[in-house]
Amino acid sequence: MPRIAVLQMTAGIDPADNARVLAEAVAQAAQGGATMLFTPEMSGMLDRDRKRAASSIVREEDSPVLAKVRESAREHGIWVSLGSLALDTGAGRWANRAFLIDPAGAIVARYDKIHMFDVDLDSGESWRESNAYQPGSQLVTVPGTPVGTLGLTICYDIRFPALFDALGRQGCDVIAIPAAFTVPTGTAHWHVLQRARAIEASAFVVAAAQVGEHEDGRRTYGHSLVVDPWGEVLLDMGGEKPGLGFCDIDLARIAEVRAQVPSLANRREIAK
Repeated sequence: MPRIAVLQMTAGIDPADNARVLAEAVAQAAQGGATMLFTPEMSGMLDRDRKRAASSIVREEDSPVLAKVRESAREHGIWVSLGSLALDTGAGRWANRAFLIDPAGAIVARYDKIHMFDVDLDSGESWRESNAYQPGSQLVTVPGTPVGTLGLTICYDIRFPALFDALGRQGCDVIAIPAAFTVPTGTAHWHVLQRARAIEASAFVVAAAQVGEHEDGRRTYGHSLVVDPWGEVLLDMGGEKPGLGFCDIDLARIAEVRAQVPSLANRREIAK
């Protein structure tokens, strides 16, 4: 039964500071017996001032945060599902990119966030992710990890069931949903969406999240979760402070749930 670690963090605007937090979490996760650490969306920097942020957004091969996490994974012999980093694509817009890193520090998989968060909230907050970020287009699943086949998504992707239907059809055992959810949307929808996606895909969901008051002035919801395929919440890290949580994943539970509710096997195409 693999043990995972989940990092809930309050990322700031300085990548070097965030890299130190990530490296410490990798060490603590390994010391706690975890085989894989999951981190939130925008683990390397959270800064809504895009002009200021631009000076810290570099190409993947030049990212000090990515290099630090890879070095730490190699040093401590642990897998890392790095929720996402903002990276320069060289094509005029940035990428919101997740990474899976193995215990040798090698990048096993990359996933660029497909769905862009473009919205005006009743709270007065306005977000136009597509103005700065290039959406991805590729489904990413990774077999052979300590938690079986891992599917990669990022934050706002959770609102698009077709993506999770596709991940379920690919036989994912665990789906990572790293996030930086706003407080209004988190309060209303976070738990129900995470549980629904786990049930629909008959898979574990691991949602490492940003939390609290950030240096750039925003506030995020937190409540990093681990949800089992039945929709039961195994870990909820609350909405108050950063920290590291641990959870044991019983992969046998997946087959049990899929036998009791074989929705993936019973699913039929709907005529359009």
